[in-house]
Amino acid sequence: MPRPIDSDRLAFHRLVFARRRSGWWTPLAVGAVGIVLFLLMVLGAALVALLIALSSEEAARALNRVLNDGGVLDISDPLSLLIGLGAIALLLPAYLLASLIVNGRRVGFASAVFGRLRWRWLLVCAGLAVAMAIVVAIATALLPAEQSGESLTPPVGATLWLSLLVVILVVPVQAAAEEYIFRGYLMQSIGRWLRHPLFAILLPVPLFVIGHLYDPVGQAAVALFATAAGWLTWRTGGLEAAIAVHIVNNLLAFVTGIVAGTDPSAADVGWVSFATSVLLLGGYCLAVEYVLRRRPIARTYGLPRTQLPPPIPMPTPTATVPLPGEPTPELTKP
Repeated sequence: MPRPIDSDRLAFHRLVFARRRSGWWTPLAVGAVGIVLFLLMVLGAALVALLIALSSEEAARALNRVLNDGGVLDISDPLSLLIGLGAIALLLPAYLLASLIVNGRRVGFASAVFGRLRWRWLLVCAGLAVAMAIVVAIATALLPAEQSGESLTPPVGATLWLSLLVVILVVPVQAAAEEYIFRGYLMQSIGRWLRHPLFAILLPVPLFVIGHLYDPVGQAAVALFATAAGWLTWRTGGLEAAIAVHIVNNLLAFVTGIVAGTDPSAADVGWVSFATSVLLLGGYCLAVEYVLRRRPIARTYGLPRTQLPPPIPMPTPTATVPLPGEPTPELTKP
């Protein structure tokens, strides 16, 4: 194992050094293996969908309808939601398995400095995110109404309940998968090469923005979210705080979209939506910081002494040979 840094305490973005293999090449290998595994998982899911379509004419029509949409997410179609959100959710097992293969055991360090996901802390953060979402909803009701995106016909009957079921079951995994990739894999990859946390927090932001096709206002909101999530991950020593707010944000957007007939993936985002995002993220970060100060949690991981660099040996005195005519020095016992 290569020598870690000059301290025996590792922040989240430096946790690669706590794994069995942490060479400079490991982030690149994890990315390559993860892409291969993701493509294999998508291929397997496509084969399953094809077999189901061949066994039922109604399933074949539904699958053909989704494919004809060109990959556009349709909130009124449960199958479209399942395929669109499920494909993103597959990133999570692909990344964790690739990390296990390349970096070795202790894959829990991909989640937090504790060596696993801290479920109690995740629930605390989820409660804070829900509370802030309620505050934002009340504040939004006092702001001018905003029409953004295309109005859709809300699903009714069984379609409505199936859509809500898909969102409730899949969105948490989809949101967690994005956090594991952008705040987990990318932050720890950059942290393997660059020590300062600002690099790990800010460099993944453009990639996260590119993955969301919004107008400039919407992309500014996405950049703000990515920056806040990166800071929360570094500040708390794990992905829990970022996962919690991401899940709550996405659930709120999709459930509201299904019930009200608005498209959560619409490209045009108004200034009211941007203001509510600022309020949600700002209030949530302050709430997390307040809880951290009241009840501190582990934010760094202490490397075992066997993984620290060996101490620098001190020079030992050597015997000197006297010159001709000089007295022989006497050795003193310690």
